[in-house]
Amino acid sequence: MSVKARAARIHQYGAPEVLEFEDILIPDPGDGEALVRSTVIGLNFVDVYFRRGTMEVPSFPAVIGNEAAGIVEAIGRNVSSVKVGDRVVFGHSTGAYATAGLHPADRLAVIPDGVSDEQAAASFLKGLTARYLVKDVVPLKPGDTILYHAAAGGVGQIFVQWAKSLGYRVIGTVSSDGKADIARQAGCDHVINYSTEDFVARTFELTGGLGVDAVFDSVGEDTFRGSLAVLKVRGTLVQFGKASGEITPIDPYVLAPKSLHLTWGRLDHYVVTPTQTAAAADDLFAGIKSGVLKVDPTRIYSFEDVVEAHRDLEERRTTGSAVLRVTQ
Repeated sequence: MSVKARAARIHQYGAPEVLEFEDILIPDPGDGEALVRSTVIGLNFVDVYFRRGTMEVPSFPAVIGNEAAGIVEAIGRNVSSVKVGDRVVFGHSTGAYATAGLHPADRLAVIPDGVSDEQAAASFLKGLTARYLVKDVVPLKPGDTILYHAAAGGVGQIFVQWAKSLGYRVIGTVSSDGKADIARQAGCDHVINYSTEDFVARTFELTGGLGVDAVFDSVGEDTFRGSLAVLKVRGTLVQFGKASGEITPIDPYVLAPKSLHLTWGRLDHYVVTPTQTAAAADDLFAGIKSGVLKVDPTRIYSFEDVVEAHRDLEERRTTGSAVLRVTQ
């Protein structure tokens, strides 16, 4: 029997106003699926990419978004990882901008006691992203110095907290003095406002001219060349986004003078299988419950205010993690 849900769908790419609320019908869960009634929906900049068309949706109309917490209302055949009534969160499935939806059961993580729906939806995708960046992409050791761009953002704050718990020295960059305060509160040893300072020159000042072991950059064109410039010999630039625009292609020879490494990381290449998803989720939830990671959302919008939320995301008026609360 179909279930009615309310969804914010797009029928074309464009500005935030292309998000339109419509009633949809959700069929019974099929083999390996679970029906999840959403309580809190996560907001991520990648949602803007899909809305604009920077990243393509499979077809129109499309329900974008890939992170939400909620309650399992029904399960299909061959589902043993979750049961009806479980509080769950997902960050690998599509169609989050809806009050209910079908999702692969093996991509759901059961939210443990001690972690709220708001915390889970605010941190799951961002937390798993921060985790693979800080733990899996670059072989770092305690005492290494790293630079993280947009350190006041949702992924950035989780990354900084985790990096400090692992013993790394963290330099964060931000775009305003207000965001600088947030980055310091997250644990950055030094913060650079790249709107008023030359982050390359300042980084070399802070490192005695040596540079950093690794840079983590989701900004893109505005910071890419500088990110390469501040690396030590055999340093690594981990690019994982392009919020400021497309990156101008480079000749690989520019890496040669310092034998630099350049990689573009993607979460779905580091957390692939159900076993990897469960292990990463357990690590994240343990960090939240222990207090190592503080992930409460900094802004809670109503689901009905999704257009306003997208405007704020696009204009970089949000700091930390923002979520959409669903009223059934």
